[in-house]
Amino acid sequence: MCAPELASRLLPLLLSQASPEAPSALSRLQVEGGVDAYYGYNLNRPGSDVNFLPGTGTTARRHDEITVNLASLGVSLAPEPVGFRVLLGFGTGIDVLHRAEPEEDATGPDVWRYVQQASLSFAQGPLTLEAGIYPSHIGFESFQSQLNWTYTRSWMGEFSPYYQTGLKGTWRFDERWSAQLHLLNGWQTIGDNNDGKALGTQVAYAGDRLSAAFNTFVGDEGADGDEGLRLFADTVVTLKVTDAVSIAGSADLGRQARPGASAALWYAAGANVRVQVAGPVAMTARAEVYRDRDGLLSGTAQTLAEGTLTLEVKPAEHLVLKAEARHDHSTQNVFDGPARGTQPPLPRQHQTLFVVGAAATF
Repeated sequence: MCAPELASRLLPLLLSQASPEAPSALSRLQVEGGVDAYYGYNLNRPGSDVNFLPGTGTTARRHDEITVNLASLGVSLAPEPVGFRVLLGFGTGIDVLHRAEPEEDATGPDVWRYVQQASLSFAQGPLTLEAGIYPSHIGFESFQSQLNWTYTRSWMGEFSPYYQTGLKGTWRFDERWSAQLHLLNGWQTIGDNNDGKALGTQVAYAGDRLSAAFNTFVGDEGADGDEGLRLFADTVVTLKVTDAVSIAGSADLGRQARPGASAALWYAAGANVRVQVAGPVAMTARAEVYRDRDGLLSGTAQTLAEGTLTLEVKPAEHLVLKAEARHDHSTQNVFDGPARGTQPPLPRQHQTLFVVGAAATF
């Protein structure tokens, strides 16, 4: 039998054996992206033109500027059973994200500067595995502002991981209950600054109106040879009271050993109320208190408090507009004040921000 004749007989046979329900890899490939831009004005008129504290400000970091908070571009493949996601980012938010990366050979903030996520995944029945750089299991807020109820993020969000690097296993017991186990390099880090690894866990419930998650992190966060065991617990609860009103509450508690000193302690609590006013219009109010007793995370021993009011409008499916007023207060002078000519700015205990943001995605 000649080759053309053999091919003409085999091709219909192969096509008949292919399952019409099994999509090709190309059909599962998704391209995603978007731009999140903002204008922020700080009544302190900071001399540095920078809002928030050093190492924070992943939203609305710049004062009196129209600029891009986050421009994203990525590609993903749903795990059936193998998949992946690569997501890059640019802007003032991503510039802050990797600043704590350890500076070592082939790693550091410049190496990973534009990476939001780069992970492989495998799904089989109730088990899903993910390895690489992926979003953190801790906290209420996402790094992408259009997914949050407010535009600026809370202090609880800024002082907890937005991403983590390692291996995650998720087991779904049923449609409502799930559990996660993470083996991690560390606390929001891709490179590792010591020989220790960290463990993270989550137990979550997702009901029709009530959702809740209890998250933990245990790992060595000290430099090589230094004591630094970090213990952290985070609880997030969301309740849809009515079709128009939702509330969310979160609480954090952390402790880290320090060489030659007593352990550092921090704890925080926050509450959010969101009201869907009419159609595409929603209002959110947030209140939060964050106590960094020893200044381990914020750099200063202090108590931070903030209140935020956000108006959200969704004029189209992939467009979110937000207008926000926010007031922050600290027990210490930690916020930048106005310029004073040749003299350094006088720091203040408070700041008030007004922000307008727009995020378009595809």
